[in-house]
Amino acid sequence: MNKKVAVIGGGITGMATASALVDLGIEVVLFEKEMQTGGHVRNWDRLFPSRRPAEEVTGFLEKGLATGVDLRVGAKVTSVERKNGGFMIRPEKGQGVEAASVVLCMGFDLFDARKKEEYGYGIYDNVITSAELEAIFRSGRKITMHDGRIPARIALIHCVGSRDEKVGNLYCSKVCCVTGVKQAIEIREMLPLCEVYCFYMDLRMFDRNFEELYLEAQQKWGVNFIRGRLSECAENQDHSLALKTEDTLTGKPLKIKVDLMVLLAGFIPRPESAHLSRMLGLQTGSSGFVLSDDQHLLDNDTFVPGVFLAGAVKGPSGITEAVADGRATALRVVQYLNTASDE
Repeated sequence: MNKKVAVIGGGITGMATASALVDLGIEVVLFEKEMQTGGHVRNWDRLFPSRRPAEEVTGFLEKGLATGVDLRVGAKVTSVERKNGGFMIRPEKGQGVEAASVVLCMGFDLFDARKKEEYGYGIYDNVITSAELEAIFRSGRKITMHDGRIPARIALIHCVGSRDEKVGNLYCSKVCCVTGVKQAIEIREMLPLCEVYCFYMDLRMFDRNFEELYLEAQQKWGVNFIRGRLSECAENQDHSLALKTEDTLTGKPLKIKVDLMVLLAGFIPRPESAHLSRMLGLQTGSSGFVLSDDQHLLDNDTFVPGVFLAGAVKGPSGITEAVADGRATALRVVQYLNTASDE
């Protein structure tokens, strides 16, 4: 039996899955639509909670690919079809590949903050996203306003595009809260005189050392946390921003003027996930992410034999979870291949 496996998506999950499969003696073709692997993590500067350089993680996983993975970059997969008891995977450019099994690791997109018009992204000069702030950290540049001035007061807005019935995303994106805490600390490190405010619905510090990072932000760095969802943002004549919200802990309305506002954009499913899912006869949930066979017992399996899932294609996940999930999927694929060859 052909035991070649196609892994679609070369982010951290796809890299972890592919390298684990090769370690287990399986021939792997890894398709990545961009010209390099690493996904969103490649664009990150430092990672929570330890704030280690992101390139340490992507670099380690890339070394695993060098041990025998057939890496196809710039190869966006456009179709996956049943063929000869396995699958034919065809990219937009290049030759198709026949494989006995397919692993979907297409990851996620970031919510388009322009859809929250009341926040002014794409309208006001000094409204940016968390991804854009991270790019500033990665570049080593100073944080500035649009006109080059150093901001004296910065607000970070949590849950932009997550837990939001208005935009149709009821789920939590899991990592936005801790991302906001990490970035608030980094702002204070870079701009010690800058006042930093985090406006949140609830803080979900669910993983190891996240709560400690939150306490550090308050106790060491003086970050101000205000429980209240932003209702309105308006631009002043000097291009600063007037924010209106309610402090839900005190029950009082609150107005605050800031120089820069950062929107913590959540996760959304990628269009190609839905496209390939339809081709393969998979199901997607109400959130648009791909459904596994059994969330508790077979979370890496699908309803279609030979097709497996890993990472954020199923829903929001952090780096630790995504890497572990990719490696777990590799084991399920090997079990499937062994069972199929015995038959």
